[in-house]
Amino acid sequence: METATAGPVPVAGTGGAPDLFDAEHQMLLGARAAHSACVASAQDPCAQALGDLILAYERLLRETRRLVRRSDRAELEMNQMNTRLQDLAAELEHRANHDPLTGVLNRAAIIDLVNRQFAREDLALIVLDIDHFKRINDSFGHPMGDKVITGVVACLQAVVPPAAQIGRVGGEEFTVVLPGHGGGACERVAQQLRHAIETYAFDLPDGSGVTASFGVSWARAGGNFDSAYGLADEALYVAKRAGRNQVCMASAPLQSREHVV
Repeated sequence: METATAGPVPVAGTGGAPDLFDAEHQMLLGARAAHSACVASAQDPCAQALGDLILAYERLLRETRRLVRRSDRAELEMNQMNTRLQDLAAELEHRANHDPLTGVLNRAAIIDLVNRQFAREDLALIVLDIDHFKRINDSFGHPMGDKVITGVVACLQAVVPPAAQIGRVGGEEFTVVLPGHGGGACERVAQQLRHAIETYAFDLPDGSGVTASFGVSWARAGGNFDSAYGLADEALYVAKRAGRNQVCMASAPLQSREHVV
């Protein structure tokens, strides 16, 4: 039969970590000391019962500490897994809402953003299209076309105010959303964007530059993307027909348009 000894009971934790069962440990030490000092006969049922109880309690305390350590490890692993899942969810959400080439909002995301913002405030929209983009792709290849697109986005990001949002709504077409801007202020931003693109070093093989045409619309709260975009898009094609590399402010929607690139 096991006998209780006066040796120390192992304490869980290292590096000075607090023992969750310190009070129980101290009580056990006291019981062991009392048992060791007992002068009763080894055949004394009380002494034997106390020794057996001490041994059982030691085993129970060791097992409890082992289970606590296992639980702590499981909790740490669960927290790490939860953090990883949150990171993956954020990454998936970003991929679902952003254009993979440029990193700006994709068409669905910019439409949703505009409609939500229109529910509470006035908005100005700038729609721009890269002039002669098909010629760039056909002459220099799609990698150069992608370089032009990312260069245009760099120009937009360098100019637009912090509250603005940029979306890629087509291959070479972008929308800039400007909350808190009236039509005149939005038109000035569009002119700054036009100039930034016109003067940007795209390094096309033939040394030519890149320009873009712009349409601008403004609408009060309660509007929607389709109507605001439609007005700006019509203005954009007026700018195209007027010679490109221009900014045109929307007035009233046009009934028809010819396709201009």
